[in-house]
Amino acid sequence: MQVDVFSDTICPWCYVGKRRFERALSIRPQSGLRVRWRAFQLNPAMPEEGMERQAYLEAKFGGGDRARSLYDSVRTAGSGESIEFRFDLIKRTPSTLLSHRLLRHAMAQGQQDTLLELIFRGYFQEGQDIGDKEVLAEMADAVGMERDKVLEYLEGTEDAEAIVAEDTVARRAGINGVPCFIFNGRFALSGAQEPEAFLQMFDLAREHEAMEVEGAASA
Repeated sequence: MQVDVFSDTICPWCYVGKRRFERALSIRPQSGLRVRWRAFQLNPAMPEEGMERQAYLEAKFGGGDRARSLYDSVRTAGSGESIEFRFDLIKRTPSTLLSHRLLRHAMAQGQQDTLLELIFRGYFQEGQDIGDKEVLAEMADAVGMERDKVLEYLEGTEDAEAIVAEDTVARRAGINGVPCFIFNGRFALSGAQEPEAFLQMFDLAREHEAMEVEGAASA
């Protein structure tokens, strides 16, 4: 089974969705599962240097009060998944292009999922600036990637066009919010759903796989 997850590294619901997906897998493990985290940018026009947090909240939500109200539901959902969101520690809202590039780079080394967990935790629970190359290089080093090589990669532009293209493909496919889980390239589950929703998608994907095998055998 192939699961492609479109998400953004500054999306709190994507963090919650990741944990709920993992909880579903702990309930019903899927043999031969392949998971790819795909790029979606909530703020594609964000400057490379990011924005001061308060200015971002004003522009995005019309002020900190409305943002705090919206984040209350996220905090509640996060507490159920052992995530303590610390939005108060976030000083800047970054461009996510660098973190998406690094995740794409990490996929080839089999470290994508582990690195994404560190990125989510660093940003949402520790207030780290994930738009900073040095911060990202330290995270990559923590999962066994070579820090100096990662820095060299981030200083360049490799994979930047691929990230923008991936985001564009998602929007053209009708994805306008994340997380969005695509099973076997056919079945989509949008949002940070509870584990039961993922279990149903596992069944649907496996049933379709079985039908394809049966169809091929009888052809």
